[in-house]
Parts: sequence; structure tokens; C-alpha cells
Amino acid sequence: MSEPTDLVRIEDVEKDYRRGGEEIPVLAGVNMTIPQGDFLALMGPSGSGKSTLLNIIGGLDRPTNGAIYVAGERVDTLSDRELAAWRARHIGFVFQFYNLMPTLTAEKNVDLPLLLTPLSRSERQKHVAAALAVTGLSHRAKHFPRQMSGGEQQRVGIARAIVTDPTLLLCDEPTGDLDRKSGDEILSLLQALNRDHGKTIVMVTHDPHASHRATRTLHLNKGLLEDHPME
Repeated sequence: MSEPTDLVRIEDVEKDYRRGGEEIPVLAGVNMTIPQGDFLALMGPSGSGKSTLLNIIGGLDRPTNGAIYVAGERVDTLSDRELAAWRARHIGFVFQFYNLMPTLTAEKNVDLPLLLTPLSRSERQKHVAAALAVTGLSHRAKHFPRQMSGGEQQRVGIARAIVTDPTLLLCDEPTGDLDRKSGDEILSLLQALNRDHGKTIVMVTHDPHASHRATRTLHLNKGLLEDHPME
């Protein structure tokens, strides 16, 4: 059986922010690889740079120094326009607070990323139906976010993230706004997407219970990563 290939490669990534006249270092020379088919949990204290690293991997932010490669393509040197097109093709985001449009039904929320593609309306409808089926929400397609529980809204968020069949699924505290039961259901869904659908997932979390659902965990400490393999 062949070894999985590296989908993401991060080389000497540094990130600094300016606050007034002061330069605040957040990432201090991060090196890491993420194999195809991995389910990686990123942990660390508040302010450790977990979300910053996730946003850099997803092309929402740029490193101050270093290089990011995803699927063999160097991402940090792309123009803003190229980066937007690259994100639409390769990245699915799942957020802590769902980021759903309250005036749109579940199926219309899931359809939003497909509006940037050349798919016809009927093709988009097929993709939306498939994503809602995978997340167990076919029966909620016509419902608005206010008519759904937090767990159901997060499932809509996940359906929206996977509807374009992205290369990489990035989840920022996906269970942080949910009770334990709903959070467990979301984690089981992410595990199924990884195990049964081959999705490569990077999940930022502060919850050790959530991180144990991943196949491995990395800890950020003072802007550097420490490997903590699961036993």
C-alpha cells in the first residue's frame, strides 16, 4: 500500500502583526506537512496563532515570511484575484458561528459557493442535494437558519463547505458554540467525511475531547508547532 502524499507543505512560515508602532509576532517559523487524507487537530492556548495558521493555509491571510504549498501549488505568491479563484476551487471553510445567511434557506445557503462556478442551475441543485444528504439534512432543505438547532445550522455550514468537493476542509472551532451532544454529532460527521469520503481536514480546537476524534494532533506553543501523536 502506497504512502499518502503531502497535500500541504508549510516552510518556515512567520506571521507578524502591527499594533500601533509595535510588531507582534504570532507565528515564528512554522514547518509542517499535511498528508492527503489526514484529519489534523490544531490545539494551543488562546492567542497562540491557531486560527492565523488555518487562515494562512486557506489563503485568507498571507505569511510575513515563508512558503505555503497546497496540492503542489505555491499559494502565498498568488495575486488577490488568483487567490480568490484558488480558494473557490480548493478550500471549504467551516466556522464556529456557522456564518449562514439568515434570509436564505438551507439549500440556498449551500448553493452560495456554486454561484462562482460555471455549473448550470440544475447541476448546482444536484450538488446541493448530495451535500445535504451527506450531512443528513435533506429534510431541512427548505428551512431557514432560525428554524434549525445549532447542530443543524453547523451541518448546513459543513454542507456548504463540501458542496464544491474541495481539496481541503478547514474547520475553525466547529463545535465551540454547541452543546456536547450536538458537538459529538458534528465530530462524527467530520470523521465520516474523512474516513468514508477521503476528505483531508484541518480542525482548530481548544477542546481535547474534539481533538481525540482527529487522527493526530499538533500543539502551537509560542508560535511554533509541537507534535503530539495520539496513543
